Amino acid sequence: MSLAVLAGGIMIAFGALAAGIGNGVLFSSYLSGIARQPEAQGTLFGQSMIALGLVEALPVISIAFGILVLFGIIG
Repeated sequence: MSLAVLAGGIMIAFGALAAGIGNGVLFSSYLSGIARQPEAQGTLFGQSMIALGLVEALPVISIAFGILVLFGIIG
């Protein structure tokens, strides 16, 4: 097994892991904010969706680079 295949797999796996952890922390904070102040649900929802987009950018980028490494375009 070449190192490029290993590197590509690690990039894809850690990107997915980081997205899962980030989403868990984000929505845990969102739900705790709603529990503390229910009238701010609309504001918190909009802000959490913006943060979700930022959190989800990491796995998309890591999957893209992982695929590039797997198919030998980079490296």
